[in-house]
Amino acid sequence: MRPSNRQNDQLREFSLETGIMPYAEGSCISRFGNTHVLCSASISEKVPPWMRGSGKGWVTAEYGMLPRATHTRMRREAAQGKQSGRTQEIQRLIGRSLRAVTDLTALGERQIVLDCDVIQADGGTRTASICGAWVALKLACLGLVKNGVLSTDPVFDMAAAISCGIVDDTAVLDLEYVEDSRAQTDANFVLSGTGGIIEIQATAEDKPLAFDDFDALLVHARKGCAEIFEAQREAVEG
Repeated sequence: MRPSNRQNDQLREFSLETGIMPYAEGSCISRFGNTHVLCSASISEKVPPWMRGSGKGWVTAEYGMLPRATHTRMRREAAQGKQSGRTQEIQRLIGRSLRAVTDLTALGERQIVLDCDVIQADGGTRTASICGAWVALKLACLGLVKNGVLSTDPVFDMAAAISCGIVDDTAVLDLEYVEDSRAQTDANFVLSGTGGIIEIQATAEDKPLAFDDFDALLVHARKGCAEIFEAQREAVEG
């Protein structure tokens, strides 16, 4: 039995709560078990210099963890003067994932920055960030349409993410930290609402991942994301 007494293909209790940050164009707190991530979308009417005149917009992300998001205090990266490689990798993943479901031409020459701040971490912070950031992005773009700034919503598909792994030779869904820290294989799946794969990250720690085990992880990921897509729809529809 898993530490949380869940079935192998069962998500942690999760929620996507909107309207958390009144000054942001879109916001959501993404909770998966004891992992809580505050996500906000901010719209700027200008793009990065290298995109000026292209007729396209840009979607990017910033990610960070509060000092006591984990069991022991971490130094703020700002105090260290640089971001860690892990932070840079995660925020690039979030940005890539959401650009994959956004029509940047329809967005016009404006930028949306998605801030994902981990309040509490217990595994799966990057996947929880993507799930909440999509909601924040969607709300921001729906606001542009509602206010007459855009004629069509540039977010044309959904994006959700979930972790899977091989623990004790068994494929399991949505790993919490005690499972993630000893997993034989750790994987993150980013899937689209229309059934496509946006990105897969998978690393074998103990022995190479068998193809049959990968297939089992993908089945779990598709099941988990289907549940998340439904929650995302409910969140944006109010």
